[in-house]
Amino acid sequence: MRYSSLHVHTVFCDGEDEIETYCRAAWERGFASLGFSAHAPIYAKTGILSDWHMREDRLAEYLEAVRDAARRWAGKLPVYLGLEADYIQDLTGPADPDYRDMGLDYIIGSVHYVFPPHGGEPFTVDGPKEDFDRDVRSRFHGDGEALMETYWDALERMIRAGGFDILGHMDLVKKNNQREEWFSLTGGPYRDRARSLAGLIAQSGIVTEVNTGGINRGKTRDAYPSREILAFLREKRVPVTLASDAHRVSDLDGHYDNACRTLREAGYTRTVLFEGKGTWAGERLSR
Repeated sequence: MRYSSLHVHTVFCDGEDEIETYCRAAWERGFASLGFSAHAPIYAKTGILSDWHMREDRLAEYLEAVRDAARRWAGKLPVYLGLEADYIQDLTGPADPDYRDMGLDYIIGSVHYVFPPHGGEPFTVDGPKEDFDRDVRSRFHGDGEALMETYWDALERMIRAGGFDILGHMDLVKKNNQREEWFSLTGGPYRDRARSLAGLIAQSGIVTEVNTGGINRGKTRDAYPSREILAFLREKRVPVTLASDAHRVSDLDGHYDNACRTLREAGYTRTVLFEGKGTWAGERLSR
């Protein structure tokens, strides 16, 4: 089975390694392809200060750096240019028109930020655990289920708005809820929303990534999305692709064996590999 990852972060945002270092590692490991997906800048659009998004003044440099890598590695390793674009309600999202003018090969659409129901600034669901717990208590009045519903609402709005090719870490909201202290990961409301969204994703034609980033960084026991949610996606025939969400070279194909096992348990026999803008090829799962 050939591996790839389109979800890779470098020193242009919050990653630890350079573009060239990733390319060489991917080539040495026999990757079918490699894609870079820096966190798109958000400050100019949202006023939100972040130390993990790329700065606006580095965007042009990033775009050219990936294009240059694609030229250097032509004939050896296909290298693709992408961005991970945040959906933040009423502020920014993957459907923003400026992304269309960047010559990107693909866009990953992700939800990291949610707005408290009673107003106030948004916060990230995947920040440090202590910050997450504090914000649920103070900004959601301790109502973890309200947080969960708010996250699914944002994901649904992003899918309906479109403008992206790959759905990033679908159930990211579980990251800081591994002990289910805030909401049940198997209860009716959570399952019902996930099943409903599987149908919407199928209608959209979006590819969903099976993201091992949480396992790589010791934050989750399983991939995004979980085996149960993958089973919902399989029922709707949603195509999936492996993604490591690597922030360092050592994680480039981290825990792919785990992800493949989970996919088989969920009923999948194939993944898809990116072959250029709008083009995907099937890849049979190894046993």
